[in-house]
Amino acid sequence: MIRLIVTILILTALNKVINAQEIITDRPDQTESSTTIPNKSFQMEMGFGSGNYNNERLSFLPTALLRYGLSKSIELRFVEQLGVYNNKATSTTEFGLSDIELGLKIQVLKKEDINTEIAFISHLIVPTGSSELTNANYGTINKLAISHGLNNFLDLGYNLGYNYFGTGNGDLTYSLVLGIGLSNRIGMYVETFGEYSDFTEMTSNFDSGFTYLLKENLQLDFSMGLGLTQKMNYFSLGFSWNINSNLNKNK
Repeated sequence: MIRLIVTILILTALNKVINAQEIITDRPDQTESSTTIPNKSFQMEMGFGSGNYNNERLSFLPTALLRYGLSKSIELRFVEQLGVYNNKATSTTEFGLSDIELGLKIQVLKKEDINTEIAFISHLIVPTGSSELTNANYGTINKLAISHGLNNFLDLGYNLGYNYFGTGNGDLTYSLVLGIGLSNRIGMYVETFGEYSDFTEMTSNFDSGFTYLLKENLQLDFSMGLGLTQKMNYFSLGFSWNINSNLNKNK
């Protein structure tokens, strides 16, 4: 059983950078891809899942990332989540929407003769969410996304970022993901991610999952994670669909 889990764990970052799969997504792992979607295409990435964080439980029904290719190297991004929040310590339960995120991804580097891609991602958080699902302040999420194609089957991706939610010093964030391609349709990954919260406390986590390509523009995914330095666990199911685009134009 352990060998099976380890085998399953070694593969989905691939959907970020490997050539075998057509659609390139920012889910299910925590590491954002270093590639923008094709020009004038629309892509939706939807997830359904639940997570426990100490005495709190948060379920998403669903979480949605909407992406639009503004040009060959720039995409517009919109994030919204419908969630159920439960605090076990206070027996508090709330159903509602989270804060809206409006963002951009800009392709900084992409050349066929090198194996490295770089993109910059920035989101503005607008405090529109329900009382237990909002940060109550404007904020920003920023990431530098980098990937390396090590060979035809092995790829490495990582993000370095800084988030600010209106109070304190903000958080430094990181993620590192390794993927292997099993076939033209199946990918899997292993990943570590975490943050240096308010420049005072370091947390680290682990997650893994897989993707299955139904069509060149439609992908299913599953992921699960746990905390290494904190009490945390989650699972998620989702799909990504690229609409009205010629995916090969972005190659």
